[in-house]
Amino acid sequence: MNATIHHGGTVAGYGSAHLAQPGALDLSHGTVLYLDGITVSFDGFKALNGLSLTVDAGELRCVIGPNGAGKTTMMDVITGKTRPDSGRAFFGQTIDLTRLSEPQIAHIGIGRKFQKPTVFEQHTVFENLELAMKADKRVLHSLFARLDSAECDRIAATLELVHLAEAADRPAGSLSHGQKQWLEIGMLLMQEPQLLLLDEPVAGMTDEETERTAELFLSLAGRHSLIVVEHDMEFVARIARKVTVLHEGRVLAEGSLDTVQNNPDVIEVYLGR
Repeated sequence: MNATIHHGGTVAGYGSAHLAQPGALDLSHGTVLYLDGITVSFDGFKALNGLSLTVDAGELRCVIGPNGAGKTTMMDVITGKTRPDSGRAFFGQTIDLTRLSEPQIAHIGIGRKFQKPTVFEQHTVFENLELAMKADKRVLHSLFARLDSAECDRIAATLELVHLAEAADRPAGSLSHGQKQWLEIGMLLMQEPQLLLLDEPVAGMTDEETERTAELFLSLAGRHSLIVVEHDMEFVARIARKVTVLHEGRVLAEGSLDTVQNNPDVIEVYLGR
């Protein structure tokens, strides 16, 4: 039975425990994401090969690995872009991600940021956050909608959080690359995600922008769960509490950054020794 979202936020085919609202997510066991034995094949090549992974609520997890390790495919499975050949993927204890579409998964509280920022360049920074806000996007509503004070306060707080308060009235197209990255993160935050997937978020940033992004991510942890896929090991070292190393579609090592950096298998993969 395929699940569909009805107006009002419920997912058809689920009982009351499976409401497609972030507040209904069962985090009683402290786990926000549970992947078990996920396998994905493309023309005989196993992009994921029995991948198992758990992420706790409020955790900031860094995922590293060489090109082709399965990092992007893992995020595709979590967000519904790719269906696994086998295995299970749960959001919280109850929501089966393999039964939901990409829009439904975004609706229940999983946000994804791709490597290249995507913003509305002709609109102001403020307007970008307004457009991203969780709201009734039907045409008639949008034509006559006015922001109330609480919504304005939310946008203002998000602008401060992502270091763009002084740029609120600037066209998004005039921002630097790093500022566009921050704006897209702010747009995701306006959608009230419980889990954020961030793909190489500091690629192309200046040193100062990278440092401020590290501060931002550390401030988000606890309020949100974050999975950060990144090649910049200096950045990973700045934010990492727990690191997962992927190789050939499965978890090769997991633990603190020191633990994985000293793992003989990780050294072999990265240095070819």
